[in-house]
Parts: sequence; structure tokens; C-alpha cells
Amino acid sequence: MKKIVYIGLFALIMSAISLTANAKSTVGYFGFEPDIITNYIGVSSKKMGYVRVTVDLMLTDTSDIAIVEHHTPLLRDALVEILSKEPEEKIKSLIGREEIRAKCFERLKSLLKEETGHEIIREVLFTKYLYH
Repeated sequence: MKKIVYIGLFALIMSAISLTANAKSTVGYFGFEPDIITNYIGVSSKKMGYVRVTVDLMLTDTSDIAIVEHHTPLLRDALVEILSKEPEEKIKSLIGREEIRAKCFERLKSLLKEETGHEIIREVLFTKYLYH
């Protein structure tokens, strides 16, 4: 009797593993090339700095990559606009960087929803973030 229970349990576990292995992820990624580079105004109006950010978008479906490629100029402009208006304190702090990333996410998500009618972006990732 124990053998039958163990064999049944083994079969159940193997079928669960098989289902998990066959489930395919449809998440896609799109990276802006080249990096986003823009100036920001420093603490004093005489001082300017620059920020260079590598931005990757996590998309809900790999089929949306072509749509994002088509709208790249619009999205790039929005990223440059947001980054160039941020103060030095925000650019250089970790909390500020996360606030900027969240702002970029909301803006890009709304732009693509406006253009396409559905939400395409799952997340905005800053994979490289340099400032001077």
C-alpha cells in the first residue's frame, strides 16, 4: 500500500514539475541605444552636470517590442525631459534616483497607453546610472 502511495505522489510531483517547465514567459525587454545622456542644473546656476542612464523596459509581452521600437523617439524625449529637469540633490541621491525612475515609469506607461490603447510597460529599469 505504501508503494502505491509513493508512486502516486511521485507521479503527481513529476506532472507539476512538467507543467512548470512548459510554462513559457512572455515577458520581453527593450533597451534604449545609445544611453540617455542629458545635463542637469547644479546647486548654483553656474554649475551644470550631466547624467548618463542606461534604460531598459520590461514589457508585458515580447510581441510589444516592435511597438516600443516604433515609439522610441517619443519615449526617449520623455526620458530626457524628466532627467534634465531634476535638481542635483535628487540626481545624486539613491532615494531621488528611485523617485526619478518611478516618474519615468509612470510617464512612459501613460504615453504608450495613449498611443496604443493598452498597457505595454511592466517596469522601467535603470541598469547603469552615472552622474558628474
